[in-house]
Amino acid sequence: RVWGQITGKTFGSSNFRSALENGVLLCDLINKLKPGIIRRVNRLSTPMAGLDNVNVFLRACGKLGLNHSQLFHPGDLQDISNRVTVRCEETTRRLKNVLITIYWLGRKAQADSAYDGPQLNFKAFEGLLGVALSKVVFRSADVRKLL
Repeated sequence: RVWGQITGKTFGSSNFRSALENGVLLCDLINKLKPGIIRRVNRLSTPMAGLDNVNVFLRACGKLGLNHSQLFHPGDLQDISNRVTVRCEETTRRLKNVLITIYWLGRKAQADSAYDGPQLNFKAFEGLLGVALSKVVFRSADVRKLL
């Protein structure tokens, strides 16, 4: 909910990972938190454009003061579901990394006295992120409740 309140946009997908993999929503989010921090968002629907957007988003997070340990890896948003050797735990770990970055970005925004927008539900995030990886199941509907 908060995501839509901040960006004015919806996920457009029932899958959390696929909604974010092109990086457009991430770039739109951070530009709402700090207008102009990302000057150009690549809206082409190619994997390279998506990777470019995700990297630009992560650099912008660094400019806002997030450190390397608070950032997910660009590959965490890649679709690995069709790989034979990937276990569910790996997909869960990758999505958890993305949520951790969103959590810290939300914390940073709320600490900024210039930000007066919607607030993340930190208790819900902390509860979700504190659960053992093997028991965490990320569904878009669950994530939307947090955002």
